[in-house]
Amino acid sequence: MEVQIASLCDSAADYGGKLCLIGAFDTILVRQFPAQHPFCSVALRIIFRDTDEGKHTMRLNLIDDDGQSLLPGMDPTELNIRLPENQFFASVNFVFNFQGMRFTKPGQYSLDITLDRAIVARIPLQVLHMPAEGATPS
Repeated sequence: MEVQIASLCDSAADYGGKLCLIGAFDTILVRQFPAQHPFCSVALRIIFRDTDEGKHTMRLNLIDDDGQSLLPGMDPTELNIRLPENQFFASVNFVFNFQGMRFTKPGQYSLDITLDRAIVARIPLQVLHMPAEGATPS
């Protein structure tokens, strides 16, 4: 199993096996806290080989810099990987959409992707305070 793409972005879609993503980012600027990010997507492209066939469980978890989960109730994604005959590998695209992601403070965050309880990708995210326009820096 190999993660080829793991990205946080404005929008993503899978069109017939082609992973399309728009607006990849790793920083959110916020004027005040608590803050809510209206919409974003996580785009993943994972290559599975014959040794990966079978059932697997994938989880996404957004962790703050204190190690607290911000997505505690997110259900796992159950996978049953089967390679088509005469194929050496299979690429599978995953798109997860999030609305109203809340941030209570600025800091470093991590979107961890686990497969069968092992972290296979970690997407860094920083949420920064942006001073109001016209404010003088201190």
